[in-house]
Amino acid sequence: MTLSSKAAELLRLHTDPELLVVVNVWDVITATVVADQGSKALATASHSIAASLGYPDGENIPRDEMIAAVGRIAGAVDIPVSADLEAGYGDAGETIRRAIGVGVVGANLEDQMRPLATAAGEVSAAVKAGEAEGVPFVLNARTDAFLKGADRDPKDVLADAIERGRAFLDAGASCVFVPGRLDEATVTALVEGIGERRVSVINVPGSLSQARLQELGVARVSYGPWIQRAALTYLADLTTDILGGANLPEGVRPLN
Repeated sequence: MTLSSKAAELLRLHTDPELLVVVNVWDVITATVVADQGSKALATASHSIAASLGYPDGENIPRDEMIAAVGRIAGAVDIPVSADLEAGYGDAGETIRRAIGVGVVGANLEDQMRPLATAAGEVSAAVKAGEAEGVPFVLNARTDAFLKGADRDPKDVLADAIERGRAFLDAGASCVFVPGRLDEATVTALVEGIGERRVSVINVPGSLSQARLQELGVARVSYGPWIQRAALTYLADLTTDILGGANLPEGVRPLN
């Protein structure tokens, strides 16, 4: 697949009636293992990539290292890859241009609850960067309304998320990512307010099922750093067992 055809396929997967499920990865081996299980697309997790390279989350990993990491992942698989590029490293357009240059065809971009005009401007710059590169880039514009709204009236938080989501779509985003532990009433309101197959959510312990999210009209569900946390939980438990004298469990198989 060409870069443009991968981008077109990623957009189709977001608008298809079937919920797009993306398991987040952080390096080549996780990307190839997840892709080999039948995944239709991949998404990176910035927190997981940063942690694997010794950095705390929040754009502490240098942009050059992040671009190199997502480029290795995109180059290792044949399916579309969307990268978590945090808030764009101070220049969303240039960051997206560089991501396209290493084979990425979609991205998450955080608003961090900056003034709406500023955040929408970054979305617009990212979309224009894709257009300039001749790639129908799939921008999953993220609003942190719920992540940063714990001390606010939930109705105001929801209204902010919908207002920002609509503004991001108007600025050219393909989808709006609203992370948080969202109940059914909230997901329903987000879909009604932003649009069917235009809302992307994260699955955390206690989240709605994939089947219910699809019924509610959600476009995409991802898992963020929780996949790495699950893998590290298994590693910690396995290490404890081995240090306690256990053998490797049955069923371990080569995956690379």
